Amino acid sequence: MIAIQDLGWTEHFESQLDQIETEENTTVARVIEAQRERWCVDDGSTERRCSLAGRLRHNSLRAVDLPAVGDWVVVRLAPGGAGVIAHVLDRRSQFVRKAPETGALQIVASNIDIAFIVSALNADHNVRRIERYMTMVWESGATPIVLLTKADLCDDVEAAIDDVQSNSPGVTVLTTCALSGEGIDEIRARIAPGQTAVLLGSSGVGKSTLVNALLGTNAQEVQQLSGHKDKGRHTTTARKLLHIPNGGMIIDTPGMREMQLTNADAGVSQTFEDVEQLASSCRFSDCKHESEPGCAIKAALQDGSLDADRYKSFRKLQREAAYQARQEDANLARLEKERWKRIHMENKNRPPRWMR
Repeated sequence: MIAIQDLGWTEHFESQLDQIETEENTTVARVIEAQRERWCVDDGSTERRCSLAGRLRHNSLRAVDLPAVGDWVVVRLAPGGAGVIAHVLDRRSQFVRKAPETGALQIVASNIDIAFIVSALNADHNVRRIERYMTMVWESGATPIVLLTKADLCDDVEAAIDDVQSNSPGVTVLTTCALSGEGIDEIRARIAPGQTAVLLGSSGVGKSTLVNALLGTNAQEVQQLSGHKDKGRHTTTARKLLHIPNGGMIIDTPGMREMQLTNADAGVSQTFEDVEQLASSCRFSDCKHESEPGCAIKAALQDGSLDADRYKSFRKLQREAAYQARQEDANLARLEKERWKRIHMENKNRPPRWMR
């Protein structure tokens, strides 16, 4: 049995219960696994399979409104040990991406405290990809930590750390080799009881191997390197929240091939805080950093204090975030219009009150 506080229950969620009409024979629980139309939840004493209440499904405009791994939910207990999810409590944080197949918003993990951005120190290592992940983590409300895995495959680990650190000012960078155990204790120590961490990264960077090392058991299936540029194979196919012995929780996620930004203006600003501070020193507040006199960005690019590739990445992510924000606003407006159209049709087809 696990205390509900050790599952991540806080006053943020407790305060919401007074605003929800709950029936008898209900409990609060955390979603630890989600697959298709079934969710597995844990209330500290019992894990149970759940379906979704019809009203919750009906009132959900988008897929992101449905339960995701890490969510706290109100569950109606059903015969045989099953349950029905009636409410999803408001999230403290959520890591959102656009699904590559449909373009719909997708919750990767919710109510997370720490997001480990995992990059393997072999052919997979890519600083620009780390910046993209970091933008989305800052936007989610979690704290990013860069985790460089497979240190045994890198000839110059210190140079790799310096490269990432220079492009991630103020963010902790850790290295690990899960097979030898290097760095595992430090990672485990950063996830306090009641806290939730998530592992984010491409396929084959060693996330499942890392989870097994943190848990001290082979909870996740792993595969050996493919032999093609020392890349690992895709293993994890579903998100799952797991308990770390004497610690918090960890969410393993499938590898992500594509990482399109959502509405991430704040995330871009935080990831590139150094660039924005430079921009604030320009002579003109509306400087476009092209041909204006007194441009601090141009001066930094010329003297080498600002890396040209980092600035190019900043502009690219800035444009992408602005575009996605416009798309999301238009999509929300369309969904709201469809919702009211459905409500009007239901009311139109409903018999008069005197006939009910």
